[in-house]
Amino acid sequence: MMASFQTRCPWGNSNLVYYAPYHDGEWGVPTHDDQKLFEMLTLEGAQAGLSWITILKKREHYRRAFSGFDPRVIARYDSRKRQRLLANAGIVRNRLKIESTIKNARAFLAVQTEFGTFDRYIWQFVDDTPKQNAWTQTKQIPASTHESDTISVDLKRRGFSFVGSTICYAFMQATGMVNDHLVSCFRHQAVRTPR
Repeated sequence: MMASFQTRCPWGNSNLVYYAPYHDGEWGVPTHDDQKLFEMLTLEGAQAGLSWITILKKREHYRRAFSGFDPRVIARYDSRKRQRLLANAGIVRNRLKIESTIKNARAFLAVQTEFGTFDRYIWQFVDDTPKQNAWTQTKQIPASTHESDTISVDLKRRGFSFVGSTICYAFMQATGMVNDHLVSCFRHQAVRTPR
């Protein structure tokens, strides 16, 4: 059940159909499932230059179009599949973003091979512990941090694209690597669970 209007981060109240459920049930929750991590990395990259609500509205289309975000399947997409994706009105039809998803799937698999899981790789950047912030106003929340800068550089070195520092910080927020719920928000304490 969703909390009252007053207790959410302000952006969570701005759209009760898309933002509120995402805010209340997903944003900031520590995530350790590789396929879910790949999904969020893909969606955050797709969001570049767009609003997050645009991506949330297209999320189910993305899941269908990109094989449930299974990187093993996506890594094998051929030119015919790329053309179908470019014609799919349910997703962001940006050639660079589509190519990036395929390229990132291959890089993701390489990370899994090296580290065993992407989870093990990505969570090392926060010492396997979500960073707990105590913001009282949305304007205090940064767009990027030293950690997101470091992740961005390392992902790019490994062949990922659409992984700038701002995208990486949004990914960190989404997957609970950092708790950026305002202290007044009912979710701030709820996501403060140990790994």
